[in-house]
Amino acid sequence: MSPTTTVLPSPFDAAFFADPYAVYARLRAEGPVHHVATPDGSPVWLVLREADVRAGLTDARLSVNKARARNGYKGFSLPPALDANLLNIDPADHLRLRRLVSKAFTPRRVEDLRERVRTAAERCADALAARAGEATDLVEHFANPLPLAVIGDLLDVPEDSRRTFSGWVGAMFDPVYPGQVAECVDHIHRFLLELIAARRAAPGEDLLSAMIAARDEGDDRLSEDELVSLAFLILFAGSENTQHVVTNGLLTLMRHPDQLEAVRADPGLLDAAVEEILRHAQPNQWAIRRFPTEDVKIGGVRIPAGDTVMLGIASANRDPARYPEPDAFDIRREDKQHLSLGHGLHYCLGAALARLETRIALATLLQRFPRVELAVPPGELRWRSSFRSHALKELPIRV
Repeated sequence: MSPTTTVLPSPFDAAFFADPYAVYARLRAEGPVHHVATPDGSPVWLVLREADVRAGLTDARLSVNKARARNGYKGFSLPPALDANLLNIDPADHLRLRRLVSKAFTPRRVEDLRERVRTAAERCADALAARAGEATDLVEHFANPLPLAVIGDLLDVPEDSRRTFSGWVGAMFDPVYPGQVAECVDHIHRFLLELIAARRAAPGEDLLSAMIAARDEGDDRLSEDELVSLAFLILFAGSENTQHVVTNGLLTLMRHPDQLEAVRADPGLLDAAVEEILRHAQPNQWAIRRFPTEDVKIGGVRIPAGDTVMLGIASANRDPARYPEPDAFDIRREDKQHLSLGHGLHYCLGAALARLETRIALATLLQRFPRVELAVPPGELRWRSSFRSHALKELPIRV
């Protein structure tokens, strides 16, 4: 097969936002790779089958550096001080930056955070308990404040600023008026500059202070843009992603009451449940976009150098060629090698922390509340209008 100049209409419509998996199944059946328009009109190549996605994640010819882009790539317009992060950098700069922050996310360091995560989860559960019997938004009162507390403590972000930062990030992905994305980016940029200035003036034992020392004193120095960009990525990914995994996870368990009760009866199933949630209900639909450094063939389709390639993580996780009954949620599934946390060089730096937070969050909810149910009919749940993320705006529940 050879590429065509035809760009198919965008499959990202209202039906897609409510249930993207039906669209992925149809596209996978029609072919391994599709040239389509995103909601903003940008032409992209969608890679949808598990074997191709897995291979693409380790293909050195697929660069994440936006300087390689051509042919209509738009994406977020981020200033250099937010753009010089691990998601946009190829080796060897990627490895240099990763080394500077990876010590904060080793299994041992993450395990040291267990009590901090448990305390934060109990505090959030107290907020839900105070509203027992009422319709309460899990996102507002539990799934959002929990990871914000953990990552905020790790970077020593003032508590009264954390929700504000999270609100700007959420609005970036679900804007309601033209210009909102640029406005939120500006707020985030100024917030981080002020935070770094304050920590530089009064350093502590937190990760941000260590990153500033690596910028100002280290042999393998960060640039100022790299420092700000790393702080942005850690705050954003450490709060936003975990929030949606916890929310999607609880919703998925409520939709499968037999498996929810199995986990209640045997907490030892929680680790397996978290892995199946990550496979079945991963909020991040796509890996970070890539740009071929030369013409490449994926699934027999030739993709020109510089075109935008989107590797479909969520589609790969539901590929029947890899997983038996891929649309079934099964916490006892044997094959748990999903791609939700990445693969290869760009494997999620905070994977261990994300797993720990999700497990403790779900364990706390199930232990504290013998009954958890939706407070609205399933058809009234509101999903973000984002093709990048299958995430709820809120999850009304009763406990």
